[in-house]
Parts: sequence; structure tokens; C-alpha cells
Amino acid sequence: MSAMFITDFDGTLLTDHRRIRGRDLDTLARLRAVGVVTVIATGRSFYSFRRALEHMGLAPEDLPLDYLIFSTGAGIMAWPESKLIRSYSIPKDEVVEISACFDRYGFDYMIHKAIPDTSYFLFKFTSGSNPDFFHRMSMYSNFGMPLGDGAMIYDQCTEVLAIVPGEFRQCQLEALRRELSGFSVIQATSPLDHKSLWIEVFPSAVSKSGASQWLARHLGVGRKMVTAVGNDYNDEDLLGWAGQGFLMDNSPKSLKYKFLSSGSNNECGVSWAAESAGLLQ
Repeated sequence: MSAMFITDFDGTLLTDHRRIRGRDLDTLARLRAVGVVTVIATGRSFYSFRRALEHMGLAPEDLPLDYLIFSTGAGIMAWPESKLIRSYSIPKDEVVEISACFDRYGFDYMIHKAIPDTSYFLFKFTSGSNPDFFHRMSMYSNFGMPLGDGAMIYDQCTEVLAIVPGEFRQCQLEALRRELSGFSVIQATSPLDHKSLWIEVFPSAVSKSGASQWLARHLGVGRKMVTAVGNDYNDEDLLGWAGQGFLMDNSPKSLKYKFLSSGSNNECGVSWAAESAGLLQ
């Protein structure tokens, strides 16, 4: 039976300087050469992922990859041809429900258009101070439009994303999840300031583990033959589902006792995980 190797992107395959080490690229190529299916599972949209590759000077064919799971599992693409093979979206009436909930919490949030136009978004800012929110806004300034200034919620959306500065306790997050129990509510540490909380709401079936499970079944790969490596809260479900789950040193403390250590993202932890899993001789 064939095997599958899944790696997160930011903070895992990428170093702190947002580069991929040559050894890790070689590892992905070696995995493919021995018949292991290689997958990146990222919270980034497809647009953001492609832009990151461009900043590194990498063309799609330079990345030894078979599949890309993006937007935390809302979309799956065959690589490098960028062929969309699966996607999910949230209808307008449910987005209104999520937005109303976020308004009650006083969140600043963004509503992203459905795949493949996920880079376009509506935003609502009410908190008065949220540097991470404005950082993200500045990165995608050509795509955002304020909600309420004549802008209507899209008929279909990929996600609603709240950026929460400062402390947001676990009990508050669990209460929010109960209010939005019909959806997939995923927390992640901001990849921008590395301290703000990002709360992403997707259709109920969306997660990195859900997308990976579908892809493994689609390809006939058994769960025990899946190795995954990540570094943050939005990787926890994936690492728990995989036959072997490895965690980077830069992960939150609350996750470190749950999974095998894989070293540093700056020192080829992805390669270490692949070798430790016995996928390479």
C-alpha cells in the first residue's frame, strides 16, 4: 500500500524567514521518487500560497508536490497543474448568522469570497485597535471592501475570519464554538505577529484532517500509512488523525505533550519527520 506525507506550510515547511530549506525540498523530491504522495496542508488561500512561492522565486513545478490542501481544507488541488478537485463554501444566509455572532463578540472580521476567488473579501472593523488586522488588510489592500458601504455579502463564501488581539480564553472559545455548532470553528496563531488569535469559521466538513482523509480515501491510502507534521492549533486535528503525527518546536506549549517532536522549522524539521517515520532509507 502506498504512503502519504503531509506537511503544514507556515512555521513548518517555511523557516522563520519565510523560505524553504534546500534539504526539505530534496526530501519532498525523494519521497515522491519512492512513491510517497506528498501534500502541503495550509491555512493560506491558493492566491496567498502562490504569492509566497513567487516571493521565494519558486515556480509551481519547482515544488515536489502532488497535492495542495488550502484554506484549512476548504479546497484541494492537484499539483502543479492547479486542478481543483474538491471545494466547500458557505451560503449567504449562514454567513449572516456567523457575522451576527461575531458582532456580538465585538470581533473585527473578514468575509472571504468562495473558491477560486478567495482573495476577495469584505471586512468589518469596530474595535478601534487591531494592528494584526490592519497588517493583513495592507497585504491584500486591492481585494478588500468594507462591509456595509453598499457592499453585499457574497452568495457563497469560503470562510469568515476574525482576528482577535490580546487574550481570548479557552472557555470563551468553547462558548463561541457552541454558538456556531453547525460550523467548523478553527483557531490558529497569527502567522503575521505570531501572537494574535485567528478564529476561522468554515462549513462543518472543513478541516485539515477532513480534507486529508478524503484525499487518502480518494487515492487508496490507509490512515496508518499517513505521516503528518505541523506546528499550530489548526494542525492538531490532522496530527491526531494521521498514523504518525510530528510537531515542530515552535508550537504552542499545550500541544507539545500530544505528539512526537520533530525539531525546528529552521533546521529541516520536515526532513527529520520524514526520516523518523521510516519513509526514507
